[in-house]
Amino acid sequence: MRAIVSTLKKILLAFELFFIILFEHWDKLLFVAIVTADQFVKAIITASMVPGESIPILKHVFHLTYVQNPGAAFGILPNQRIFFIILGITVLALTMMIYSRIKRSDVAMRIGMISMISGAAANLIDRFQNGLVVDYLDFRIWPVFNIADIAIVFGTSFMIYALMFKFGPTKSAQE
Repeated sequence: MRAIVSTLKKILLAFELFFIILFEHWDKLLFVAIVTADQFVKAIITASMVPGESIPILKHVFHLTYVQNPGAAFGILPNQRIFFIILGITVLALTMMIYSRIKRSDVAMRIGMISMISGAAANLIDRFQNGLVVDYLDFRIWPVFNIADIAIVFGTSFMIYALMFKFGPTKSAQE
């Protein structure tokens, strides 16, 4: 019986440690998950497709399309690798400095910043490796994009929401 109790205590301690790590370091886990997912899918796309190839998933709605983007969003400023690397490093450094000053209780802002940092880091990895960003999600009515781009847009949206909620009009200003 003591062995069972001892084993159960060890299991409970393991769960407790897991949840402490999960809740204490959720931001790091989110960062790793976004960057890993983005880079994993990019690796599959580049290994199994040729640039320009498009595979319909939902015909006329959603395709996997391998695009090598040497520019920024929508392909603007093509072939400016050094500029985008410097810009990416600067954005990451500034965001991380600001992130360290955000209150732990400001969860929406922290999620937004981590998502934006993750997306920027994932695309920066591409720029270091290839001088361009691999895009693959193609909804046919919008330029092709990737998971990192989704994280950047999601993160920016969360930060805007957090700023509006935190610094929006107060009740006394509305009266």
